[in-house]
Amino acid sequence: MTRLLCVDFGSTFTKAALVDTTGGLVATASTPTTVGTDVLDGYRTLLAQLAPHGEVDEVLACSSAGGGLRLAVVGYEREVTAQAGYRVGLSAGARVCHVASGPMSGADVAQLRAARPDLVLLVGGTDGGNADVLLHNASRIARARLGAPVVVAGNIEAQAEVAALLASTGRRHELADNVLPRIGVIAPDAARAAIRRAFLEHVIGGKGLSRGPEFAAMVQAPTPDAVLDGVEVLVHHLDGDVLVVDIGGATTDVYSALRPQGEDAGLAKDVVAPLWQSRTVEADLGMRWNAEGVVEAAQREHVPVSAALAAYADTVTRDPSHLPVDDGERELDLELARAAALVAVRRHARPSGPGSSPRPLADVRVVVGSGGVLRHADDQGRAAVLGAVVADHAGGWRVPRDAAVVTDASYLLFAVGLLRERHPEVAVALARAVVGDRPALVPGLP
Repeated sequence: MTRLLCVDFGSTFTKAALVDTTGGLVATASTPTTVGTDVLDGYRTLLAQLAPHGEVDEVLACSSAGGGLRLAVVGYEREVTAQAGYRVGLSAGARVCHVASGPMSGADVAQLRAARPDLVLLVGGTDGGNADVLLHNASRIARARLGAPVVVAGNIEAQAEVAALLASTGRRHELADNVLPRIGVIAPDAARAAIRRAFLEHVIGGKGLSRGPEFAAMVQAPTPDAVLDGVEVLVHHLDGDVLVVDIGGATTDVYSALRPQGEDAGLAKDVVAPLWQSRTVEADLGMRWNAEGVVEAAQREHVPVSAALAAYADTVTRDPSHLPVDDGERELDLELARAAALVAVRRHARPSGPGSSPRPLADVRVVVGSGGVLRHADDQGRAAVLGAVVADHAGGWRVPRDAAVVTDASYLLFAVGLLRERHPEVAVALARAVVGDRPALVPGLP
């Protein structure tokens, strides 16, 4: 039987899931990501761990090692095209490190360079609308001392002229359909695909993570993009809306994939309509690198925070490698995760700006928890964290009316996403394992 190995080169750990073509989970493994030497050193450690389970026939991989994909968005108006570009960038698996809007000045270009983006998403104007700002910014970027390639996803009628400006200075660029073809319509797919291609062609091999071409050839997506693909598979498998809360050491990410229906379909009347498949990244809500940020954000949200938790967060912030050493610290770790999840989902669900509507999450059928803190917790601990999210009636958003709550305990969502295009039936079968219809492990294997 064919064995498929799905690998996530994470910023801290490299994880792997070995599955067969029926969607059966054969084994999982993880090892610290070897960014100090060569990321393939850790990968080879995984292969050694999985060797007793048979030969690997195909490898599919995603990566957020080396900080993942740093994206800068340059748009027309901050509340319109720049906001649309920002949302599309997040959904494409990028960490949006800078947003600029309006005609760029010399100081604006300097700020863009200082953000050190791996990629620039240049947007601006609806199709057939004003193109002056888009052309001005294209000219500025073309002449800037900036090595990042550019994805152009603005006014479609100006794209040939924009491309000529960028080409005149040898700037690497790719054209995509406008992310905001008209007010109230957001079209992410073409830009998201272009961002993924640029990440694979220009970024992943340029981070110095591996000496040879094998790593760049292996990776097919940024990790968050693969996870969002996995979430979309869940939506189709369940025929219902899905919310995922991934509580990590550096950020807490929230994904939702929804099907607009009934009154929700009217949200397209917003100035920037919602992305029905969306991701938000909260860089101040990391369980290790930003533990104090979690406490501060929770206090601003009037989420109760104990003195013991504040002291524990201080300890963790000073030593991000610190792990709970006893039952008391494990309880505090779960309390920290609960606060991070509550604040992150509130931010994801609330209106993104003036003229926007709350994200319609009332019909979510399944809430999926992810992240090491949940994978290593018992059922009671997981319920305390995720149960608080679905019971957050004071959070300023409409909580799911009747959602099942599960944990991606084997960390499979990234693998579901990686398998989606090449092995769609395997992806759906593996998705069942995430939501509870879990196929039995191959007999005799852990």
